[in-house]
Amino acid sequence: MKQRGVALITAVVLVAIATVLATRVGTDAAIDLHRTAGIAALNQGWEVALGAEAWAAQILNEDIRDTQVDDLAENWARPVPPLPIDGGSIEGVVEDMQGRFNLNNLLKADGTADEVNIARFRRLLRLAGVDERWAGALADWLDADTVDTFPDGAEDGVYIGQSPPYRTANGPVTTTAELLALPGFTLEDYALLRPHVAALPVGSSINVCTATPLVLAALVEGATDFGDAEALARNRRDGCFPRLEDLRATLGQEQYNALQDAVSEKTNYFRLAAIVSIGTSQLTLYSLLERNNAGGVRTIVRSIGTE
Repeated sequence: MKQRGVALITAVVLVAIATVLATRVGTDAAIDLHRTAGIAALNQGWEVALGAEAWAAQILNEDIRDTQVDDLAENWARPVPPLPIDGGSIEGVVEDMQGRFNLNNLLKADGTADEVNIARFRRLLRLAGVDERWAGALADWLDADTVDTFPDGAEDGVYIGQSPPYRTANGPVTTTAELLALPGFTLEDYALLRPHVAALPVGSSINVCTATPLVLAALVEGATDFGDAEALARNRRDGCFPRLEDLRATLGQEQYNALQDAVSEKTNYFRLAAIVSIGTSQLTLYSLLERNNAGGVRTIVRSIGTE
């Protein structure tokens, strides 16, 4: 009788273990299946996003054949609404990155400080509601030396004291998010400034046809005529505004002469944001595209999920 009781208990335990194992196997299989499906969806999304990148390059190539002016009334500037694809949808937008202030323009091509652009960046910071001191801090982050050259600047001695410690870039930024590496520069500061800045090769001009109102206002001290966002948007529905001649008329010849090397009506750098949704998976591809004067387009940087 006692042996039968032990046998019964053993059988119950074995059944319980078998049930747990079966449940675990079933759960693992479901997880593996879900993971495999997710990977397959992301792989498909990646290929679709690269297709969108090729499409953007073609549109930009065709655009330069038609006109030497880049403005927000052109085909490339029109957002693409969600379009159906196998199992999901894709949408996207191409943005003129020379409508923003290039952070790398704080230094000249030879690595020395560009005081004119540093002053413009200070004005942009002020107009955006961010402390102007970050202009000096960023200039020191970019320059190749290890000396606190600029007011409010900092070099390795400050950054090594952070937790965790790190060093200055001592070179061009590759993403605007590097601003967050400056000690004390907050996410709130970044949110205010991000729509108005870009990380492009040194020496890129600002396209006045697409520049944000704050970027236009920051070009010259006191230049507020184009700072009304709604009025600017209305004037841009049919083409470039302000034209270079509009700037000359507003600023006067002397101020315009000091500015003209920094502005243009054409663009070499664009960014594609392609959003692909397949099932429950979503992939966002950001592609920085460079278009040369002959219309050739190449991808400079790709990133997934973050600008």
